[in-house]
Amino acid sequence: MKVLVTGVKGQLGYDVVKELTSRGHTAIGVDIDEMDITDSNSVNDVITHTNPDAVIHCAAWTAVDLAEYDENIPKVEAVNTYGTKNIAQVCKNINCKMVYISTDYVFDGQGTEPWQPDCKEYAPLNVYGRTKLDGELAVSRIMDKYFIVRIAWVFGKNGNNFIKTMLRVGKAHDRVTVVNDQIGTPTYTGDLARLLADMVETEKYGYYHATNEGGYISWYDFAKEIFKQAGYSTEVVPVTTAEYGLSKAKRPFNSRLDKSKLAEAGFKPLPTWQDALTRYLEEIDY
Repeated sequence: MKVLVTGVKGQLGYDVVKELTSRGHTAIGVDIDEMDITDSNSVNDVITHTNPDAVIHCAAWTAVDLAEYDENIPKVEAVNTYGTKNIAQVCKNINCKMVYISTDYVFDGQGTEPWQPDCKEYAPLNVYGRTKLDGELAVSRIMDKYFIVRIAWVFGKNGNNFIKTMLRVGKAHDRVTVVNDQIGTPTYTGDLARLLADMVETEKYGYYHATNEGGYISWYDFAKEIFKQAGYSTEVVPVTTAEYGLSKAKRPFNSRLDKSKLAEAGFKPLPTWQDALTRYLEEIDY
């Protein structure tokens, strides 16, 4: 199978190419230098020339707070919405599968019930969430052969993430404050890449939620486990989102994603986030 992967320089795209290659597939990773997703001609030329069996679309504007500034909104829309639409249109034209990576931010983050993958009660709180939702809608309207996979709290080797931030701060300070009223589950890109490769080898299309197993936690809980496994004695102090302040973009309180549809479709769930954290810490320098 030949698979084109966008955002190869990012946390997820890097691991997806690695996983596909290990399975003997032809994985072609592209980033903005090879294919500008905001340019429909560039997208058409590269995908048509490559003629893949599938496209796994990992590229996105993910700087949530920066997305809120007026001068950045057109750029965010160009990448997350119109870039995704450009890819979906060419995939439709050449009759290839598409995997679109989305986010829990398409929901309003209220309540305590886990969000179902086929729930259509969208109400994004911020520009990032709105543009990712618009990307979802473009894919579902244009294509038939698509997987829309929502993830949350992502960490991987390639790029910045919460774990790297905590390790850096924990090394420099005896005490850190972390919010305890935003609840979800981390997603390790190494594990997610395996699931996406499993998916693209099938025709079990539709909406899915994919995070690691291990239960729902707060960022505070996550930070405590990071320091515990890393052997840091840093004290973690819980605070509410309101007390913490700082963020320009509104964050969802409820990022619980129901993943039961994965098993129902015959896909192997991801390992626990605790196990993923252990493996990740063995992989990085800190």
